[in-house]
Amino acid sequence: MVRDTNMEKLQDIAHKLRIDSIRATEASKSGHPTSCSSMAEIMSVLFFHTMRYKVSAPRDPNSDRFILSKGHAAPILYAAWAEAGLFPTSELLNLRKLDSDLEGHPTPRLNFIDVGTGSLGQGLSVAAGMAYVGKYFDKANYRVYCLIGDGESAEGSIWEALHFSSYYKLDNLCAIFDINRLGQSEPTSLQHNMEVYRKRLEAFGFNALVVDGHDIEELAKAFHEAQSVKGRPTAILAKTFKGKYFPNIEDLENWHGKPLGTKANEVIQHLTGMLKNSGPLGLHPQKPLVDDVPAVDISNIKLASPPSYKLGEQVATRLAYGTALAKLAKSNPRVIALDGDTKNSTFADKIKTVDPSKFIECFIAEQNVVGVAIGAACRDRTVAFVSAFATFFTRAFDQIRMGAISQTNVNFVGSHCGVSIGEDGPSQMGLEDIAMFRTIPNSTVFYPSDAVATERAIELAANTKGICFVRTSRPATAVLYKNDEPFAVGKGKVVKSSPKDQVLVIGAGVTLYEALKAADDLAKVGVYVRVLDPFTVKPLDAQLVVKNAKEVGGKIITVEDHYAEGGLGDAVLSAVALEKNIIVKKLAVTEIPRSGPPTMLLDKYGISSTKVVAAVQEVLKL
Repeated sequence: MVRDTNMEKLQDIAHKLRIDSIRATEASKSGHPTSCSSMAEIMSVLFFHTMRYKVSAPRDPNSDRFILSKGHAAPILYAAWAEAGLFPTSELLNLRKLDSDLEGHPTPRLNFIDVGTGSLGQGLSVAAGMAYVGKYFDKANYRVYCLIGDGESAEGSIWEALHFSSYYKLDNLCAIFDINRLGQSEPTSLQHNMEVYRKRLEAFGFNALVVDGHDIEELAKAFHEAQSVKGRPTAILAKTFKGKYFPNIEDLENWHGKPLGTKANEVIQHLTGMLKNSGPLGLHPQKPLVDDVPAVDISNIKLASPPSYKLGEQVATRLAYGTALAKLAKSNPRVIALDGDTKNSTFADKIKTVDPSKFIECFIAEQNVVGVAIGAACRDRTVAFVSAFATFFTRAFDQIRMGAISQTNVNFVGSHCGVSIGEDGPSQMGLEDIAMFRTIPNSTVFYPSDAVATERAIELAANTKGICFVRTSRPATAVLYKNDEPFAVGKGKVVKSSPKDQVLVIGAGVTLYEALKAADDLAKVGVYVRVLDPFTVKPLDAQLVVKNAKEVGGKIITVEDHYAEGGLGDAVLSAVALEKNIIVKKLAVTEIPRSGPPTMLLDKYGISSTKVVAAVQEVLKL
């Protein structure tokens, strides 16, 4: 498999990567050199024998992909690219410095990193998304490798990803488990019980190979077998030792996340003495790529046909989402949908009427759904829409925030929001989702109120950088806007106004209709209110809010089917915080709700039209 001379050179590279990792962590006075050392041979064989990639263009679409799920071992990943010639090894000494992109855990600020990792247990889902695209959409030869720590394999998201990868027969995916026995604070639960690992991976449908993770030849043979196995993914279960070849440190506890300090020179000297070849090793990392990845254009995606509704027609915004998704897929073959077994409720399944292959059923495993979508969107290969009940995204918050760190453009669509879903009760009610997505850096939060606005929100999301969240509702609501109404990110709409208005009421989704009904009821008694639809909660159209608030005398009421913290009301409060003579009264759900009919729940929890009427009368007294 590997000639003896090359085997020697690959072992030398492994030791050089160890030395580089020690020097980098000594320079930064922090990091994880022992975690790097356990995977040195794996990295050497992968980067200098097995993988195909371009050093000159690390994100070439034809290249193999590598995901370091155990992101704390970043120094050895940086060292591998430096040894491959991407940048001078001297730059490794800038590890973790403020002005360096060689951060403590990998992020896509570096041109050889696809996604941010380090929040453990997430890398395999991302790799599975990449592999799915490679096998089923690109239909290309590139392979995906994901290196996972044994400690993080306790994360349920790893097992979700294993199930997904096996189910879809991702034989272009290779998961490598660095089983070095030691966690951060104590040994891992299975330590070196390799047979249990093997049985578990086989039970999940993987071709499971147990190898000595410090044996170059065994590793090379295992990677070769992984390339030849068809119909199922491969897991290489590498038995390794933390701090391998570090005298008086190897396989000992209490060395996690610590530079070697006074022992560094001794260890470097020992490793240097193990090198068999002096000078350049002559192993060229670049293998010729198979140029078989199709060109993709995911810019300027449009609805295949404009919205087509009648004013006043009753249409649920979740249904309009499905309609828009199908129109986008008809317009661009790289628009895809992912869902967690709620497709007939979110209406994501409407994309299947255009092309069934563009829908990925991810089953009830929301953390994996998000990770797969992030992987699918990598290198601009797809435009991914992920749908679920809004509340279920909260269990994948960590994956979503890591998606932001990864500079992903995934679009999330959350249906069944708020108490307006009715009898299903609080476990199904998305009441925290706006707050959660507002905290995501560079995110855009759409809250369309009718079918026309929803179709345009989906179209805009497809073309908006960063994470987008579109909040859709279960109940049918009347079409408010003409089919040719223009919409833009950060631009709201005044949907009812008069020169006599005394209060500005801001609602979205179902509460916009409660605000309009309240305005009609108040007008009958000579009280006039202006009603504003924000369209996007982030960014909020602050200029429109302030302008209209001042025109009505500085009184604002917000009404939202969401908890009081972090939602529409707080967005409005932030927008007017520096404005004089403006007051804001928030109407929101302030307690854990119960099951019941939607109209009764809206009233019970203070966000119905009658409660808006009472709030207007209250603020007019101030």
